[in-house]
Amino acid sequence: MGKLREPLNDIYGDNCALPLALEAMGERWSFMILRAAFNGVHHFEEFQQELSIARNILSNRLSRLVDHGIMAREVMAEDRRKVRYELTQKGIELLPAMIALRQWGEKWGAGVASTPVLVDTRDEQPIGPVTMTAHDGRTLTYGELLWKHRSELQPLGQARVRMAPVAAE
Repeated sequence: MGKLREPLNDIYGDNCALPLALEAMGERWSFMILRAAFNGVHHFEEFQQELSIARNILSNRLSRLVDHGIMAREVMAEDRRKVRYELTQKGIELLPAMIALRQWGEKWGAGVASTPVLVDTRDEQPIGPVTMTAHDGRTLTYGELLWKHRSELQPLGQARVRMAPVAAE
């Protein structure tokens, strides 16, 4: 089980994206604003009503999401006092992370399924659990994972060669 334990500075250096992601999203209100946006909320007053959040906190978090390119801010042509917030592609691509956190919370926090339930449009059945998959689509477990420095990766299709220790003569 210790496969993921490596000297962190040796592997990550300055190239880990997790701190950058946490800088953009790392607090509760940002996730709650995104949840509301995924559910069709677009205007400041709607976010405030939906979330019961203080105006200054909401303004700060919306500005931060816009600054990070997660949401776009558009002043409405018909009423320049009204602003519409829309998820960008970058914001939309946070959905799997949000769903994974929600599913984790259902299992380990709340202990009950959340409502509303996210379903697929074809069958209108609940989505399955978010999983980690290999390059070929196989579902992976924690025991099948290993951190590697990017420079150590083999091009796809090349066989990995493991050297056996040479016996001393």
